[in-house]
Amino acid sequence: MQVTRRRIRRPRRSAIFAVTAALTLTLSSSASSGRLSPDPQTAGPVAGNRATALGPCMISGSMGVQMSEGVPTAPGYTPSTGTVRALNLMIDFPDAPGEGSALDRYAEFFPQTQDWFRTSSYGRLDYRPEVPVREWLRMPIPFTEYGIERGAPFDPGYRQLIEDIVRAADADVDFSAYDLVNVLVTPNAGPSALDTVLSVTFAGNPEAPVADGVPLANASFVYSRQDDGSGSYEETGYRVLPHENGHVFGLPDLYTAEGGGAVGHWDIMSEDWGANNDLLGWHKWKLGWLDDAQVSCAATAGTSEHELVPLASDGGDGGGDGGGGGRKLTFIPIDQRSGYAVEVRTRAGNDEAVCKPGVLIYRVDAEVDTGHGPVTIADSARDSGGCTRRPNVHAELSDAPFAPGETFTDEDAEIRVQVAAATLEGAYRVRVTRS
Repeated sequence: MQVTRRRIRRPRRSAIFAVTAALTLTLSSSASSGRLSPDPQTAGPVAGNRATALGPCMISGSMGVQMSEGVPTAPGYTPSTGTVRALNLMIDFPDAPGEGSALDRYAEFFPQTQDWFRTSSYGRLDYRPEVPVREWLRMPIPFTEYGIERGAPFDPGYRQLIEDIVRAADADVDFSAYDLVNVLVTPNAGPSALDTVLSVTFAGNPEAPVADGVPLANASFVYSRQDDGSGSYEETGYRVLPHENGHVFGLPDLYTAEGGGAVGHWDIMSEDWGANNDLLGWHKWKLGWLDDAQVSCAATAGTSEHELVPLASDGGDGGGDGGGGGRKLTFIPIDQRSGYAVEVRTRAGNDEAVCKPGVLIYRVDAEVDTGHGPVTIADSARDSGGCTRRPNVHAELSDAPFAPGETFTDEDAEIRVQVAAATLEGAYRVRVTRS
């Protein structure tokens, strides 16, 4: 059986406008022995065996959802725990020769991307970037002849581009030895990222061209340079790659055609430029970076209390212990498809730009597809304008977290979340009431 995955790409930076194009990603059910072609029976971030008590909180989408927020992640994506080998290839074109050295382009993303994943995963993802070819790989035809533009499908342009990349690199690269491919395109090929974002990922696509016996099924393409609006990309520009690789691990886009107003900068799958940002706790559980013991499920009627430590606590220590232990996520299911997640966000780890620490509450809907708003942050201070003015940030949600004494209520779902207190050690006590 073949499942087609469609994903809407990000809006342009300089203005918000409706996005109508979609990209097609294909997932096949046939197994393969190669690393780049995942075995659909075993590949994927999280195994299906989860704690029985968490069963009601393991929401899932229907077959019509292409890239779902459901837990566990569907098979076919690159594993998100353990050692992951990332092949990096820098390419240029006759009409867009590489500017500077290929290794300069590589240095825009590494070691920053590797460090970002180490911190976010608490050391559970050992992301290893490799560069077997240290020069620009020149493509045989001009960039304009590939027909690559925003929303371009895999066929024919990307298929031809991958075939040309394989021919150019095959003598020096054993493609079967890698878990994913990053194609770092010379920045002068195509428009500026401030005008149109071309960066895209094709994940779980065993119909892709074959190299060294395996389809290049998991590939991220990065174009142009992203900056924070000030003309500098050194600090923030690399985060387009963790975002794109997030799709390889099975995470959907959280922005919509209208932009990042649903999630803001609380997850790199929403906005990956401007203020620094981590992943939501729901995504960390989905990826296997949080243990089941670090998640509580408030599924029964009545009132329950939950003590949550900050999501970033002890993060980045490389110890692979889920961030030093402690409960970091509470989920309140509404039905089999959706629910509310509750976590504590502070200025630490990958969340260095947090301007209002507190309890972040958001709705997750596994029935809403990528690029259509599967996650919505609850704003504790609506229409405040936010508390940060970092460049290119969606500021309104920057002060979304709830403080002690504040309460979130969903009257339709008959769910109330009260932030009871903050402890001296930095944890928060949360009281959940549901009918």
